Amino acid sequence: MQDEIEFDQRTAGRERRVRELPTFYYHGHFIEMLDFVERQYAHVLEAEHRQFLDGFRALGREAQCLYVRLCNRKGRVFSASRLKYPELGDLGPIRAELREHGWIGPPSGSHFDEVLRYVKREVIRDTLSLTFTGISRGMKKADLVAFARANADPEAFVAQACDDRVFVQQRVDAVRYLSFLYFGRVQDGLSRFTMRDLGLVRVHEFGDAFEPRFHERDEALENFYFASRLHSTGRADDFGMRTLADESGDWPEPSWPESARIRDKLLHRLGRRMEKSGDTERAIACYSRAEAPRCTERLVQLLFREKRRDEAKRHLERCLDDPRSDEEWLFASDIYERKFKAKRTSALTDMLRAADVIDLDESLSGNPERAVAAYYESQGAQAYRTENALWRTIFGLLFWDELFDSDTTTLHSPFEFVPACLQDGSFATLHAKAIAERLELLGDRKMLRKHLLRKSTRHYGTTNGVFRWRRNILDAVYPVIESAEPGALRQILGHFCTDYRGSRYGYPDLAVVDDSGVRFVEVKAEGDQLRRNQLLRLRQLQDAGFDAGIARVRWTLDPRTTYVVVDVETTGGRGDHHRVTEIGAVKVRGGEVVDRYSTLLNPQRSIPPAITRLTGISSGMVADAPYFADIADRFEAFMGDAIFVAHNVEFDYGFIRREFARLGRTFRHAKLCTCASMRRLYPGHRSYSLNALCSAYDIPLKTHHRALCDAEAAAQLLILVNEKRAELLVT
Repeated sequence: MQDEIEFDQRTAGRERRVRELPTFYYHGHFIEMLDFVERQYAHVLEAEHRQFLDGFRALGREAQCLYVRLCNRKGRVFSASRLKYPELGDLGPIRAELREHGWIGPPSGSHFDEVLRYVKREVIRDTLSLTFTGISRGMKKADLVAFARANADPEAFVAQACDDRVFVQQRVDAVRYLSFLYFGRVQDGLSRFTMRDLGLVRVHEFGDAFEPRFHERDEALENFYFASRLHSTGRADDFGMRTLADESGDWPEPSWPESARIRDKLLHRLGRRMEKSGDTERAIACYSRAEAPRCTERLVQLLFREKRRDEAKRHLERCLDDPRSDEEWLFASDIYERKFKAKRTSALTDMLRAADVIDLDESLSGNPERAVAAYYESQGAQAYRTENALWRTIFGLLFWDELFDSDTTTLHSPFEFVPACLQDGSFATLHAKAIAERLELLGDRKMLRKHLLRKSTRHYGTTNGVFRWRRNILDAVYPVIESAEPGALRQILGHFCTDYRGSRYGYPDLAVVDDSGVRFVEVKAEGDQLRRNQLLRLRQLQDAGFDAGIARVRWTLDPRTTYVVVDVETTGGRGDHHRVTEIGAVKVRGGEVVDRYSTLLNPQRSIPPAITRLTGISSGMVADAPYFADIADRFEAFMGDAIFVAHNVEFDYGFIRREFARLGRTFRHAKLCTCASMRRLYPGHRSYSLNALCSAYDIPLKTHHRALCDAEAAAQLLILVNEKRAELLVT
């Protein structure tokens, strides 16, 4: 029965993957976007955009389809010989209609850079050779492009390089503006519509109330101005980035917060690119025109590096006297203390050095957060992986009605899930009275639990842009709200209400609950750095009254650690389609084997002859063997809280995990791979197969490819690994 269910699920998955779209799906998507924009954004359209809408609708259907096809392709230069759309038939007359009405046209000198990107290296070389001597046939395209930019006449080059089959898409800015109004960012193509129709992307379920993201034409045009330049950096080379950096001094000063944010993101990207290319002066110029804290910080750092100490000091003093944000004040005070008051270390370093140190076995290093959580649980506390999810979940459930079920709940498009009031910062003013009532609810833990349970039960699975649903969504929420002081909760959630975009990220990894209350812990392993936004969140939590800090992990070799070395034999190599036929497990503690477990298993399917030849296990041998379900409890008890070890651990662990998953159960253990560990600690072997390593280290392997024998051998490798780890830790 289980096999039949799995087969049905795989069949259903294939049916979903091959779902066919209507022949002219792309045309329908484009019309859907245009209709939406015309309905929602008529007030921000200029004459050229209205002409685009009217002119497009006046085209024949085939001409509309071909233009949409061009919109969905990369670049804006095309060759007629490379375009083939069977559903449109002969493209010649369709291109002629588009050309006649100004939707495509011949390239000119204004398309110089786009033509250089489009044509092949040989075309650039041959075209340059018509005018310049000494053009090497072996020159790379990047060098040819640089030479053409520096020496060629754009008009003449384009005329010589492009034949009459090459054309450019016209009205690009207009179509990008319309797409920008719909999606809120500049993008090429409408792939999100296609993914929606294929069931790969969901749209929201909060009705059809949409609010324009821009209420004034100047606001929309200003945002598009910066967003289009940000988009262009995606494919720009160093020349293009330098050109943008040089133009940045002539950009208009933003009048709206969102356009200022995009401008600062663009300047930061340009500044980092200039730094990477060694152009410090251009980088400084870019950073100095921005207001974002990360730009100001880079500016100050570069000024110090360039020995312009007085300029750097003036910027720091401005940040301290009139900070634009907590983050800006934090980095400015930190740098000022170190540069002008002889403080030797940063606030980030100070907090890391002052943190509690937890010694954990190095074999847990693959997931330090989970390892630290297990450590606290071993001390009798409850530990939950929370990060940003905890606070966003509490916020989303607490204010669900105001966010998603209110008359004022609006979004900007069907593809967006974050309410408009959170994006534009108006949530606190729109719902001031309701917010006050909800925050007061935090003082009544019984009513708060009922409210959160009611909202999560009623709306479970409803996609939203604030938090993700999880099966155990309230497991961490309840202990935290039961243990936290109401005033502390109000302060943190108040930040979400007034500045959601600035409050979403950076929260500590763990929430730890014990008899003394709740504390939040940021986990840092050796070599990890504390980011400034993490420090800011820790301080915000502390200011609110929470116990919040850092746990530094120091990796050690703990002799008390228990390992279970596992080997499985299977019906084949792919876990999704094959099953386990034998398990061998060896328990190791303190460098000694302390227990063993082994069993054949009935895989509920035939064993291929090739597998029988390899392992010696036949279908007849396992006919009366137990099913995995029969031994699952016994194996889980044998594992206990041990570390799962295997040679090529992902293979064995993956099969065991999938066997438990078929029973609806979770199998989760820290993992250690003897193959990877031997490669790292005992380098120089030609092969790191189990057979080769056993031969090299004189480890018995009498019945290779039988589970217990292989597990015994891998256990001896584990002992070698731990011996080497102990040596390295001492030195």
